[in-house]
Amino acid sequence: MKNIVLIGFMGTGKTSTGKTLAARLGFSFLDLDEAIEQAAGMTIPAIFEQFGEEGFRAREREAVKLAAERRNTVISTGGGTVKSAENMKYLRAHGVIVCLTADVDTILARTSMRGQRPVLDGQDTGDRRAAIEQLLAERAGLYAGADYTVDTSEWSPLQVVDDIVKYLRGRGALHE
Repeated sequence: MKNIVLIGFMGTGKTSTGKTLAARLGFSFLDLDEAIEQAAGMTIPAIFEQFGEEGFRAREREAVKLAAERRNTVISTGGGTVKSAENMKYLRAHGVIVCLTADVDTILARTSMRGQRPVLDGQDTGDRRAAIEQLLAERAGLYAGADYTVDTSEWSPLQVVDDIVKYLRGRGALHE
């Protein structure tokens, strides 16, 4: 079985959904951001502070290459992983791409804590909603390339997982 790759904006539930989906399918789970932190020996905010976004993205590309070669893995990507065509090429070659979305209010509520989201924190000049809206607009076309999209605004991770499993079965990509 190919991997299942979860893409989407920060706060859409990629990690919580990914863990639940992996458990349901008997797959392994890989959080790309956690893999980057482990390889670097520092947190993502620390990587951004010391090496900037460019330094983080270089580490992300390496983590994507390693992750894409796995099998039977649910891969939760960072919100900006889709910004690299190279990343998406690797992930698509070895997986089904599922985009998780949410409305701005839901994202705002889920990302309200500062210091954990360097890209959003850097974009936020006092109006977090406007920062979210701007980043969503910039990435909309990138997220649109997913094989399947699920809005997580009103659903629990379990409901999102049920929907993804239904899609995968319908596509013939999953045999439980």
